[in-house]
Amino acid sequence: MDRLRILIRTAFVPFLLVCLCAGQAAYGQAADAASWYEVEDLNRGLGPVPADVDRTTPRSSLESFLAEAREGDWHAAAQVLDLSAIPENEQRTRGAQLAMDFLVLLERKIVIDWYDLQDRPDGLDSRQASEAAMAGKPRRSLLLWYVDLDNRPIPIRLNRVKSGQDPPVWVLSSQTVDNLPQLADAYGPSRLELMLPQALRESAVWGLRLWEVVALPLGLMLTAFMGWLTHRVLSKGFNRDRRIAPESLRVAARGPLILLVMTVTLSLVTKKLFVFSGRIDTILSPLEILGIVAAILWLVVNVADAILARLVSFDGGELSEIGDGQEERRAMATKVSAVRRLLIVLIVFIGAGIVLNEASVMQSLGLSLLASAGTITLVAAFAARNILSNIMASLQIAMNQSARIGDKIVFRDYLCSVERINFTYVQLRVWTGKRLVVPVVDFVDEPFENWTMQEPFLLMQVTLRLRHDADIEPLRDAYHAILDEMDEEDEQRDSRGAYVSDHDVFGQHVLFLVPCQDPNTAWARACEVREKLLQEARKIDAETTPLFPQVQAMDAV
Repeated sequence: MDRLRILIRTAFVPFLLVCLCAGQAAYGQAADAASWYEVEDLNRGLGPVPADVDRTTPRSSLESFLAEAREGDWHAAAQVLDLSAIPENEQRTRGAQLAMDFLVLLERKIVIDWYDLQDRPDGLDSRQASEAAMAGKPRRSLLLWYVDLDNRPIPIRLNRVKSGQDPPVWVLSSQTVDNLPQLADAYGPSRLELMLPQALRESAVWGLRLWEVVALPLGLMLTAFMGWLTHRVLSKGFNRDRRIAPESLRVAARGPLILLVMTVTLSLVTKKLFVFSGRIDTILSPLEILGIVAAILWLVVNVADAILARLVSFDGGELSEIGDGQEERRAMATKVSAVRRLLIVLIVFIGAGIVLNEASVMQSLGLSLLASAGTITLVAAFAARNILSNIMASLQIAMNQSARIGDKIVFRDYLCSVERINFTYVQLRVWTGKRLVVPVVDFVDEPFENWTMQEPFLLMQVTLRLRHDADIEPLRDAYHAILDEMDEEDEQRDSRGAYVSDHDVFGQHVLFLVPCQDPNTAWARACEVREKLLQEARKIDAETTPLFPQVQAMDAV
């Protein structure tokens, strides 16, 4: 029995070690297999790979392709393409043409970020943050760029593939190779470019051809000329009539149409007349999409403004008038203004979404949207916190109707009327004609008097300081006579009054109430009453009993 146990132990330990080693080897093979794609034969029809073609890393593969392509050795350059989907007997002939197509794409649409392209066999990016999805993991496919074809993005990828016992290499993916002919037809030289002399098609500066250096300024000049011509056509007749209403649809559409014509002209020059290289296209393509989207959204906003201006008056002078229906007009103008601001915010977000969806703007500028989204969001939120607060406060004013366009208010001791409630500020017109611009947040946080809320009637106050022994009754009679003279039909006679409201060592304070039906003229009416009361007081003081206290200047201080 002991011998059996010893035999089992002696046989079990080696068996366990063999299983562990086999499992470790299988795990290692599975991990290695996850680092590349398996293919049966890779470019056998092209023959042996030249010694100067290095496909061990993503960077060396592209460098080898560009070097062989510029030397005109297209068969050697084709070794960097995955031609496994092409019959072996056709690989040599078709491979050379596909290599030419790929060079066209590299020169005209793709901008290689050599700093980001890895130069290690596993393609691992050692600079990635630890929380990144692919941090510390070998790569078997790298995305170089997206190129639009028939309104769909085509990814341009490098894949790490292994054929049989050969070491894995980096080549252009077979899916990308399948799309090369169509992409070359879409972005290859235009007919006009093919008609140019060979000298103009040679390389000049910054990797640009000579014709690009000449054609780009000419295209920009043509774009500017078309914008000027559109402005002249749409402005025809404006010089003879200076009274162009802001609600004119032609005025509203002029700016957006000029931008649209300029953008379309630039797009035709750079997409149809000529096909510029990737360095220029990387900048112009996002600008063209931004221009078209901005022009359309600008046109929508301006036309809507012109229509609203015909339906609803936003003139502070008209809205501040007192009369039947004016309360509803002020409320309607304020609500419509708020809806307009809300629509503009929505349109801006829609436009930004369209631009980011239609154009790889972040990629074109060499930024990673996913990598920098958190930072950009924090920076944008910090920079725009005051703007967003003001926008929300302006919507709050529109909802609670605490101040409406045309309302007469007293803000920070300024007598003014509300002219505009904008996104970030409230524009107030002081009675002197000056404009007071107040941030919306400050306007909401501070209390103010609204003279036109609910009803226009209000009582103004005129205070005179008289002697302690002054007889108020003669002046009270003069006060009623003054109001009777100013208002032959006063419906608010019960609101009149003359009261001793306070006193001090110098005398008594007599308060005279001035009923006002129109807040727009209330301050001037109170000033007029004060002037006439002082005239009557001087007469009484001179002819009968003294009214004004005898106070020295130093005593008053």
